[in-house]
Amino acid sequence: MDMSKHSFSAALEMLKDGERVARHGWNGKGMWVALQRPDAHSKMTMPYLFIEYPAGHPAYPQGSRVPWLASQTDLLADDWVMVS
Repeated sequence: MDMSKHSFSAALEMLKDGERVARHGWNGKGMWVALQRPDAHSKMTMPYLFIEYPAGHPAYPQGSRVPWLASQTDLLADDWVMVS
């Protein structure tokens, strides 16, 4: 994980470039946000952000991927990091 901290606007550019990002201070270790661009087989028709909890995460032992909406706190935070 690149530990350089960024604003949400910089993190959004990383997402558009295909990277995954997370808040440095998030309590849920190992989770990240990514951008999904729908393809011909998708039910969604527009790009969207999703949050992923990997398998083995305490809250979601089987893993979980759900759409994500940034809070005001997330939008104003300067602790976004790129996840490798």
